[in-house]
Amino acid sequence: MDFSVKPVLTGDRTVLRPFTEADADRMWEIINDSEVQRFTGSPTHELTPEVLRDWYGSRSARPDRLDLAVTDPADGELLGEVVLNEWVPEERSCTFRTLIGARGRGRGVGTEATRLIVGYGFEELGLHRIGLEAYGYNHRALRVYEKVGFVTEGVRREVEWRDGAWVDEVLMAVLDHEWAVHRGHPRTGGLTHSHTP
Repeated sequence: MDFSVKPVLTGDRTVLRPFTEADADRMWEIINDSEVQRFTGSPTHELTPEVLRDWYGSRSARPDRLDLAVTDPADGELLGEVVLNEWVPEERSCTFRTLIGARGRGRGVGTEATRLIVGYGFEELGLHRIGLEAYGYNHRALRVYEKVGFVTEGVRREVEWRDGAWVDEVLMAVLDHEWAVHRGHPRTGGLTHSHTP
């Protein structure tokens, strides 16, 4: 198993598709959105439009990670990204991260995009565990992750100094046998609202 196949995953609110170099300019806008910057860690190197063109242009060639563009099904507009990375083959585990720009927020896009890529990771790639880290003050994201079935495993206290205060980092994960039961809908035991009486 590896991540060399870059699928198109279709939901009601979003379509996930492979990145191309042409997405770099829109991702530059999204990455520089103030809310995105508040909730994501500092990049390891300076980001420029040129760096992003190289980055997004090379995502489809990477067999060790899966980066997908989150798009609006109505007009194809790029809204953000979802990523499975830090893959450990012998443990069948990886890390999940996402960022959604302003035009994709508050519409259930992030929740659906998370369900789509995490479901793909378990159901198509045979992963055993998908983990994530999020800032403790990122309440919207933590709610989404919980709603999709991620379970809090711990808190790394005061790991980073941001905006004049020490911040915690929440560690969460979901396991394949948990996903098999709820399929991203833990509150309904795997049934979506359309199937519940």
